[in-house]
Amino acid sequence: MQTAERFRAAVEKRDLTVLDDLFTDDVRLYSPVKFVPFEGKAMVLGLFGVLVRTFEDLRYIGHFEGTAETGADGEEAPSVILPFRATVDGKQIHGIDLLQFDEEGRIKEFTVMVRPQSAVHTLGQAVLAGLVADGLVPAPSGQ
Repeated sequence: MQTAERFRAAVEKRDLTVLDDLFTDDVRLYSPVKFVPFEGKAMVLGLFGVLVRTFEDLRYIGHFEGTAETGADGEEAPSVILPFRATVDGKQIHGIDLLQFDEEGRIKEFTVMVRPQSAVHTLGQAVLAGLVADGLVPAPSGQ
């Protein structure tokens, strides 16, 4: 899928301006550290701003295409899985990005899966700090 290649190149180059054209307005991003998805292009773009600052050496290591049910409506959609490796605060992360596309080829759902558990915890803390710093979410109570 051309969109997946454009997405991969943009993230690896840390050029997030490209992502605005690749996401639907109502894109949903399912995170490994949050039960409810991040919703809407503005929030997902803001999250990507935090992610590119958080991942020290993100690199995609593969590309798999097929179809999969979406989380929103359970319909099958064209899908691409991009396995990746990265480091966050000295922790090695292995993960996948599952991109699902609408009829126009734009990303409508995005699911991130990460391992190991210690890396998920470290990533969650770093992303939350970035989202709070950027004013995208309020600081947790007690801080």
